[in-house]
Amino acid sequence: MNERGDSSAQSFFSEIAGSWNRGGISNSMSETIYRVKKIYYMIIDVIGVPVNLVAIVILSRRKCGLSTCTTRYLVSMATADLLTIIFEVILWRISYYFFPGAFLDITPVCSAISALGFAAMDCSVWFTVTFTFDRFVAISCQKLKTIFCAGRTAAAVLTTTGVLLCFRNEPYFYRFHPVKVIGNIPWDCITKPGYYTDPGWLGYRWLSTVLTPLLPFMLILLLNSLTVRHMLVTNRVRKGLRVQSKAENRSDPEMESRRRSVILLLTISRSFITLWSVSVAEFLYDIIAGLNPNNYNDSECILQNTGYMLLTLSCCINTFIYGVTQSKFREQFISAAKYPLMSIILLINKQNM
Repeated sequence: MNERGDSSAQSFFSEIAGSWNRGGISNSMSETIYRVKKIYYMIIDVIGVPVNLVAIVILSRRKCGLSTCTTRYLVSMATADLLTIIFEVILWRISYYFFPGAFLDITPVCSAISALGFAAMDCSVWFTVTFTFDRFVAISCQKLKTIFCAGRTAAAVLTTTGVLLCFRNEPYFYRFHPVKVIGNIPWDCITKPGYYTDPGWLGYRWLSTVLTPLLPFMLILLLNSLTVRHMLVTNRVRKGLRVQSKAENRSDPEMESRRRSVILLLTISRSFITLWSVSVAEFLYDIIAGLNPNNYNDSECILQNTGYMLLTLSCCINTFIYGVTQSKFREQFISAAKYPLMSIILLINKQNM
């Protein structure tokens, strides 16, 4: 049983090529993984699309008490997450599980979908990095804050990052060749054998792995540690000054604003690191052990698929983080959730009158 979703468009650093029952993977394990992923990706689709759409709408209305700069970063992150779900889950995986042999299985089409899915996931990761850097500057670099932490700067940074990442992922379009040709039309996408052996592709895969997610991991950890350290030092200094001025019982709006920013930043960063850590560990394990994805045994295949499933989960989680950490966003979200229900109730009441 050859699963297109796992034969070609896996994560940036762990791909499964060929059929499910190749290498050391048993038939029973292949069937189990297939069924679990079929259900899992349907759930991700049902949850991920509406929550990201709601997040984009709520944040775009700018009623959450966030700055223009922060709002643009959060909207861009939610948009990248939504596009990842559309290309990687709906158009690639859901189409394979439920609509095999459709238009999306034509080789140029599924090649484009795969490349766009990689680009969207790349944007999701690097938009998180740019947001982390923006918060670091806003909290730790007051001289640069007025210049860098502005709406226009955020738009320029996000646009430039998105364009560069789209170009960087363009080679993925040329990674595949058709499984069969019917009436001069190439069908399905399967990874070219040279993808795992040619020096050019090997170098590109290593570059891709460094750019996503190893470098973002290091940058987020570094920036968060510097931000927290600066926050702690600033807190001690301001508390000392307030004690000297006998104003310790009064509220400090500046410190409260910084505290909310740090909570939001750290929650998003920890979510990213947690959900990507399994795939990073799996990739490093493959390198150290010298494993080939084509020859995974049952346990290695489970680890690889678990890591990738967590990556797609990361595209659904940020909206819930906003709701937990931002009270105004939570109010807007509850109001948006109530609106369809209230409309139905009003419609029923009118019909019963």
